[in-house]
Amino acid sequence: MEELFDFFYRELRKTDLSFQRYLIDDIDWEGRLSAITGARGTGKSTMILQHIKKTFGNSPKEALYVSADNIWFSGNRLFDLANDFDKQDGKYLFIDEVHKYENWSQEIKNIYDSFSNLKVVITGSSMLQIYKGNADLSRRAVHYVLRGLSFREFLKYEQNLDFDRFTLEDILQNHIEIASGFNEKIRPLPLFNIYLKQGYYPYYKSDKRFYLSKLANTVDLILEMDLPSVEKIEMYSIRKIKKLLWIISQSVPFTPKITNLAKDLEVSRNSLLNYLTILERGGLVNLLQSSTKGLNSLAKPEKIYLNNTNQIYAFDANMPDVGNLRETFFFNQLQAVSKVTSANKADFTVDDKYIFEVGGKNKGYEQIAGSKNAYLALDKLEYGFGNKIPLWLFGMLY
Repeated sequence: MEELFDFFYRELRKTDLSFQRYLIDDIDWEGRLSAITGARGTGKSTMILQHIKKTFGNSPKEALYVSADNIWFSGNRLFDLANDFDKQDGKYLFIDEVHKYENWSQEIKNIYDSFSNLKVVITGSSMLQIYKGNADLSRRAVHYVLRGLSFREFLKYEQNLDFDRFTLEDILQNHIEIASGFNEKIRPLPLFNIYLKQGYYPYYKSDKRFYLSKLANTVDLILEMDLPSVEKIEMYSIRKIKKLLWIISQSVPFTPKITNLAKDLEVSRNSLLNYLTILERGGLVNLLQSSTKGLNSLAKPEKIYLNNTNQIYAFDANMPDVGNLRETFFFNQLQAVSKVTSANKADFTVDDKYIFEVGGKNKGYEQIAGSKNAYLALDKLEYGFGNKIPLWLFGMLY
């Protein structure tokens, strides 16, 4: 175990505390078992190390961070590590990339049941389902999801501009006042355009020139490495899923004809719907379901979007469709805090209460005329008026 502590301390010394994700303050770090999932590249590992460093310092004895893909686990078990750590009065065990450890769910359950003084935090792929596997952890673990950078976080990361989070109700009721506060400090529109292209994944800052190509590589890693480690799936199916993602990316927002699409891919209807669910859990697409049919994996989605606007640029070397960028941004940011479904007369229904039409600054109320609780989320606006709200403001929700 000594080599694990040595690696842990080296990682802590390299950890920068200058920028911290929104979720770090939302997690109950004193819980017995916490599970943090998120798409590859969203910063789960960094967030864990930041919490440890600012809470325990650079060389704690009561805390230990390990990555489950460490070669040490080729000949050692997680349970034995927890047992030895507990005997040494360890209190906080952080296990990163848990989905890469075979039989992880059973051993985490055994750790939870055997060491009541140990507080365990696990992180894993967004494809990870804590209620699946050999042990159902849903009754034991508190589950958190780390998403990519919001526009609010991007402003802090890129410009060191620290703005408060706002609820959806805050924005709907006070958007003019909120936008005025922003415009006193920055011109939001130029930065918003940068964010749409490169600003969702924190690693964009390491080398902006090659960010989009790295993002394309990340998509491949999600499908070729993360997916097989979570789901029992063969390479044949992975090739089908990659083809499906390519088809979607070339015509988003994609309105699926399930029968035709299943025929093109030479798979069954249920297999196709399962593939779509896998892509959604992997942080690669967002499925817009009907507000009347409910949310379930066997329901045909009304529309399919790529998960975020950066992915649109990574898949499309040409100038992407501006309408698609706007809708993708809105869907991505709102679904982090709300239930988002389709709308009959507009683009989206939010929390079964609000209706939103997304568009450019000159769009009028015609499409939502007569609808209750209806709003326009409009691009190219610094300030709104009435029920016209600047689109970028919906990036302040988390």
